[in-house]
Amino acid sequence: MSEFTHINEQGNAKMVDVSEKNITKRTAIAHSSITVNPEIYQQIVDHTNKKGNVLNTAQIAGIMAAKNTADIIPMCHPLPLTGIDVEFQWQKNAQSFTLNIQATVSTIGKTGVEMEALTAATAVSLTVYDMTKALDKGMVIGETYLLSKSGGKSGEFQREE
Repeated sequence: MSEFTHINEQGNAKMVDVSEKNITKRTAIAHSSITVNPEIYQQIVDHTNKKGNVLNTAQIAGIMAAKNTADIIPMCHPLPLTGIDVEFQWQKNAQSFTLNIQATVSTIGKTGVEMEALTAATAVSLTVYDMTKALDKGMVIGETYLLSKSGGKSGEFQREE
């Protein structure tokens, strides 16, 4: 079973030992999205939601999620993150609006930050849903995926669109 890095000789889960890995700068960028109706979109951009500033709260949730990824994903190493950023871009559809979310996470360490970026992007989508679900429970959280990563033994990754 040695080909599976998170499985020990008895076939049980383990955290990979990264002691021998090189310390490098590592960055990962992840994407997620949530599609909302025009009423929710208007509340978000006008800052009139009764629960507060939706995007500001969601951005903080994304940062907190990245910092706490090891607490919720069992095999993730706790990492000293050196930077976290969350950016938003609206896309108008025929009868709805999609909020595209991009989370960028960086560290200088022995293992990558892909899971932290993916967790951040997902937490942002979930927070927008939570803050606006009183208006519409039919919102759709879209695909969440890794856009790019750099650093480490496996080198660069860039998602092809």
